[in-house]
Amino acid sequence: MSDVTRTKDGRPVHHWRRDVVELAALFTAVAVADAVANMVGHGPDGPALLVISAVVLLATAAFHTWWARRHGHAPPTSDTGARPRSAAEHAGPSDPSSPVGQAGAESVLWRMRTTVRDEPGSLAALCAALAGHRVDILSLQTHPLGHGTVDEFLLRAPGELAPAGISRAVALAGGADTWIERADAHDLVDAPTRILGLATRTALDAAELPLALRQLLGRCTIRSLPAPPDGGAREADGVPVEGVLEDSVMRLRAPEGGVISVERPYLPFTPTEFARARALVELDTRLGPRVPRSQDVLTLPEGDAITVRRADERDLAAAKQMHDRCSARTLQMRYHGPVKDADRYLNHLLSPRFGRTLAVQTGSGRIVGLGHLLWDGDETEVALLVEDEWQRRGIGAELLGRLVTLAVEAGCESVYAVTQSSNTGMVAAMRGLGLPLDYQIEEGTLVITARLDATPVTSRLPYDRPQQRTAERSLRD
Repeated sequence: MSDVTRTKDGRPVHHWRRDVVELAALFTAVAVADAVANMVGHGPDGPALLVISAVVLLATAAFHTWWARRHGHAPPTSDTGARPRSAAEHAGPSDPSSPVGQAGAESVLWRMRTTVRDEPGSLAALCAALAGHRVDILSLQTHPLGHGTVDEFLLRAPGELAPAGISRAVALAGGADTWIERADAHDLVDAPTRILGLATRTALDAAELPLALRQLLGRCTIRSLPAPPDGGAREADGVPVEGVLEDSVMRLRAPEGGVISVERPYLPFTPTEFARARALVELDTRLGPRVPRSQDVLTLPEGDAITVRRADERDLAAAKQMHDRCSARTLQMRYHGPVKDADRYLNHLLSPRFGRTLAVQTGSGRIVGLGHLLWDGDETEVALLVEDEWQRRGIGAELLGRLVTLAVEAGCESVYAVTQSSNTGMVAAMRGLGLPLDYQIEEGTLVITARLDATPVTSRLPYDRPQQRTAERSLRD
């Protein structure tokens, strides 16, 4: 940066070296003037020297004027003082406390949770620290504890502000045990509205309870432990009616007598979250078994009409009859174990507590196909079973496509299918989804995983459909 362009308070700043040079030039000029005066006063050529000196000064002034106009050292006459900043001023990093350079930066949504002291002014200090970094607080929830208060924020921060910078500012303002992660537009819905929506979903469909708990509590692992047969030790015996909260694990009594276990190791549960989860489970218990009875009537290429609908435990007898009509090879391909044990899996598979089941039914009411979407902790499994006489007609592909749509609507990131490498029908159905697939083979067992992050949701949620909706549509091979 040159001495000419540097400014302070709108006025030029002169360097001390310029002052020294000007002072030396002044002394030199005085010395030269004194010498000229002595020569003019005591020498015979005094008048001639005066004339020559005047000519030299005029020539020098004229040359200086020409040089200044040619190279533009003089400021323009129209200068108002509002000059743009020089390139040197923009070369370095911008001051984080200045808005200049950040007008075009994109903002980022963050979910943050921190613990503050339960005393006046603690929350105000935290908000002031966030405001100092130009962080906007979009929503705030408080979770009272015995030793303090857990505050949960939804923040909009400048794009260049790293989460570590937010956590550091919160720590300096008195926050402890701070946790932060990226949020999205879905988190902009206020907490009461979101909880009411989850309660509505749970009320209309029993299979929505695990999904509602996951959306309520964030990333967590939910497991339903069924009640054992008579005579066995009951897992629920150690869980009181009001449930148990143990730091990052909560256990709740399931309506059918088992236990719903929820784990979130990265972030302990608060009593407020525990009360909300318990209220959802209590609502599910009071309403009892329920499954939306929407159905679609489809036409096979051969002209046969079939119905695709949701299924539950009330279809247990019809599902066992389908097992009796299936060949041993078909059952072995599906259950990967002894054929005689196939029937005992049905109670678990048909329960809406563990996922969703779609049944394919003929005009006479006989079930000829089952498709299962099973909640497996943090993952989601898909499984198909089609009666031998109804295979190779597109039924499996239709069931799989609908199950994947349900998984996308439930917010699942991927689904996987466990089969045998010789099960070409299942492999073809998974490939027919048109999704990125991952194959893993272990001891003859093939696990195919489909990623759903780019899958569009093409149908409405089950509870948003008409109760009895029929559609005539041909199935492709």
